[in-house]
Amino acid sequence: SGHAQEDVSDLREALNELRGEYEQRISDLEKKLEMAVQSKSHEGHTDIQSSGGRAIKSNAFNPSIGVVLNGQFSEFTERTEPELAGFSVGEEAHRGAGGMALDHTELSFSASIDDKFYGSLTYAIAEHDGATEVEVEEAYVETLPGADAPATFKFGKALWALGYLNEQHHHTDDFVGRPLPYEVYLNGGFNDDGIQISKILPTETYQEIGVGLFRGNDFPFGTPDGQGVGATSLYYRVGGDLGVNGTWRLGAYRVDGETGGRVGTEDLVTFIGDTSITAYDLRYTYAPTGNEASQEITLTAERFSRSEDGNYTGTGDEAFATTNIDQNTSGYYVAATYKWMPQARVGVRYAAMNSEDIVGGTLDGTVVDGGGFNPNQTDIMFDWTNSEYSRIRLQFGQEEVARGQNDDSIILQYIMSFGAHGAHKY
Repeated sequence: SGHAQEDVSDLREALNELRGEYEQRISDLEKKLEMAVQSKSHEGHTDIQSSGGRAIKSNAFNPSIGVVLNGQFSEFTERTEPELAGFSVGEEAHRGAGGMALDHTELSFSASIDDKFYGSLTYAIAEHDGATEVEVEEAYVETLPGADAPATFKFGKALWALGYLNEQHHHTDDFVGRPLPYEVYLNGGFNDDGIQISKILPTETYQEIGVGLFRGNDFPFGTPDGQGVGATSLYYRVGGDLGVNGTWRLGAYRVDGETGGRVGTEDLVTFIGDTSITAYDLRYTYAPTGNEASQEITLTAERFSRSEDGNYTGTGDEAFATTNIDQNTSGYYVAATYKWMPQARVGVRYAAMNSEDIVGGTLDGTVVDGGGFNPNQTDIMFDWTNSEYSRIRLQFGQEEVARGQNDDSIILQYIMSFGAHGAHKY
């Protein structure tokens, strides 16, 4: 009994010595960390006295610069792109004339502005009708996670949360070109000027809510009626793990706005009135081996519906008198990809639109009259990815754009990145 008490006493003494030693080590590490943070802060903001006596703040948060080269060789069975039955689409939704072409190449700059804000600027460069066009695709500021803000604030011009693909840059897509609902309803993507406020809820399951206020100057809206807020949005996302190797995410979105003039069909058709779009998306990924870098199956589906209340006017080859319209149309796509080895994937995508059959009246037989036909699109792709910076893709496609009229395609695409390369979203 005496020996047992002595052993317990020795163990307690050794435990106290060990605890004291580790507490001292932790204290020393905390001091070193604090000194390193202070040193970094001084390095990041050093006052330099200019010749004029003005203090200049130097910034250690130098911008990351990245370039994405996106080009392709394409051939179509229809030399002139046929009109999509039942819909007046915007300029970005047109496929081009075929042959060798530059397609949506990007130049981007991004950096942490300070400890609370992050900024990004992306220029998009593409060829259209033989001319090279340069436009600002994104130019926004976003609060950082450590900014102590009650939510995430993102403001400027950006690819906003509206479905699964809209927030992505085109070079990250799994297929060449956007599916029909994105081309018809969003002209490829919604990137208006505005502000978005979002928050990830403190729950065990991933849940995110967000609202947006926009100028209303981008498709599907157009020329704003006034100088204030021209469009608003609301969305909700939920997701999590499914089994050991699977993940899922479901989202619901709504955007509403009023336009003083949205043009389509080569600027020959104009819509004025109220537009609202509702979208749902579902994303599922499964890694058979537990490592998505080696093998992965992805399933993506989105459904869009659009409500329009206003009037259409046609000019030129599409001339028709101003006519009131109150219609609802919809579209969807489903896509699947299979990565059977780290560098190779195969994928298939199907998309379809549901238009209205307008019988009688001024709009009967015009571009916005579907005539009872629903356009659809089928694509099969194979791509080879040497690294996260280079990808080559071969895609075969068929679009049934109108009754008895198909537009088949074969496209060979290359995507090459150099410089900074941001992480892709889920």
